[in-house]
Amino acid sequence: MNLITHEPIKDRKIKLALVGAGRISEKHFQAIEKHNDNLELVAICDNNPEVLKTMTAEKNVEGFLGLDEMLKRSDADAVVLTTPSGIHPNQAIHVARAGKHVISEKPMATRWEDGKEMVAECDRNGVRLFVVKQNRHNATLQMLKRAIDEKRFGRIYMVNVNVFWTRPQDYYDQADWRGTWEFDGGAFMNQASHYIDLLDWMIGPIESLQAYTTTLARNIEVEDTGVASLKWRSGALGSVNVTMLTYPKNFEGSLTILGEKGTVRIGGVAVNEIQNWQFEDTQDYDKQVKEANYETTSVYGFGHPAYYENVIQTLRGEAEPLTCGREGLKSLEVLIGLYRSARDGKRVSLPLDY
Repeated sequence: MNLITHEPIKDRKIKLALVGAGRISEKHFQAIEKHNDNLELVAICDNNPEVLKTMTAEKNVEGFLGLDEMLKRSDADAVVLTTPSGIHPNQAIHVARAGKHVISEKPMATRWEDGKEMVAECDRNGVRLFVVKQNRHNATLQMLKRAIDEKRFGRIYMVNVNVFWTRPQDYYDQADWRGTWEFDGGAFMNQASHYIDLLDWMIGPIESLQAYTTTLARNIEVEDTGVASLKWRSGALGSVNVTMLTYPKNFEGSLTILGEKGTVRIGGVAVNEIQNWQFEDTQDYDKQVKEANYETTSVYGFGHPAYYENVIQTLRGEAEPLTCGREGLKSLEVLIGLYRSARDGKRVSLPLDY
């Protein structure tokens, strides 16, 4: 059902405003600049006057200390939310009610009901809700997704995800919201969010899960380490192992799939290296395995420009969102399931709502 009431933007650049000029915002600025034939940054909002002054001067755009004022005065078509995760729902609702499309960084929310309300409010106001899942565009993962869609694994038996990174105490001490339940979430919700997204996108719906979380070494509300066992509706089993305590630096972000007719491991620091690629059959694109590997200086990868390409095509009426609000809810549901399981000490079945 198409609930979008806004007309496609055909004859001009798409105007964007960004809220929250922090750590991840630079990836968005770079992507917008790369698409400057189609995108125009027209405003930045941040509640830190010094940061706002610096960024607006650098980008030569208007600056606002408050979202409401920006929504009243800016002619942006869409607003990018790169604020703390727990703030996304309230801001998305304000943006939607102002008649502007929403582009939300991950995770879209830290509470299940908040995520659903974001989707509902965007529906009610006829605007798009995009949830940023840029890792899906990594060349390594695109190859793997193709192999899965082509049924090259046959039946998938087992899936393993490892996120072994490090976040020192001074990372969490940078801001009061870091490491809190309400605004940030822990290692699963924040750092491993993109890896949790791969579980449904790659393998399919999860039937049930069991998780343990703990805070071993950081002075934070949330977990710095967690493990989970998963069962998919297909019958496949799997595990997720996450810690932010790896010595001395980020070590591994990996996905391993074992199937009836194939075995693949994508590793490196952030699923940037295809380390094993074996199938019963042979396809022409198997030769591209080494070309798909890339060096990364950041766990964010290089997928934001490709993500924005889909945003452009969608707002021009030429495509549908690859990760809309409803798609974003899939990974949020798994995350909330993991936390409920760890809290209550029991297996959690999905979906959460019946």
